[in-house]
Amino acid sequence: MIKSYKSKKLSPAQIEQMFEIFAKNDPDPKGELDYINEFTLLVAVVLSAQATDKGVNKATKTLFEIAPTPEKMLALGLEGIIEHIKSIGLYRNKAKNVLALSKILVENFNSKVPNTREELESLPGVGRKTANVVLNIAFGQPAIAVDTHLFRISNRTGLAIGKNPLEVELALEKVIPKQYLLHAHHWLILHGRYVCKARKPDCANCIISSVCNYEDKNL
Repeated sequence: MIKSYKSKKLSPAQIEQMFEIFAKNDPDPKGELDYINEFTLLVAVVLSAQATDKGVNKATKTLFEIAPTPEKMLALGLEGIIEHIKSIGLYRNKAKNVLALSKILVENFNSKVPNTREELESLPGVGRKTANVVLNIAFGQPAIAVDTHLFRISNRTGLAIGKNPLEVELALEKVIPKQYLLHAHHWLILHGRYVCKARKPDCANCIISSVCNYEDKNL
């Protein structure tokens, strides 16, 4: 994940302009994982590690219809969960985590998904990135989940430079204007996924190219 783009840090004015552009272009961005409720969102994010959202959505379509609650997921059992998600990478270990976190939610959280990072990270298969996604989407907290796309675009543009995801996350929280923090995660991940791609960024069709400090722009 670590790569140096030799990009200069964006100025506060450039950052303000960047997010003004994002907000004008897509005022209410949404994630691409399908879910029914807070529980199925949590499960979907756990399953999405090292997998595409499209692949997860295909696997969970029937699963979430059958088991939209922790109790019903427990009733489905390990082999039942595996049968639905076996098209996803690392499916066996993920199924174990989904079953275990469902049991903990029932026993310790009254079957409710907790709304703090600490409690979320206490669940099997839930790390900081997963917790931040759930906090942002389910509970409307301005948390930023730094995946490979977000890590890349932050360093490449000069928005937030860091050697690891946590450094980038903390830097983003400091530099992004407060009014844009809630949607920042979605704007950046979608931009990184479809425009500012890893191998060949589509700079010619980039809406923020005018405020990007990437030295090797492909214009």
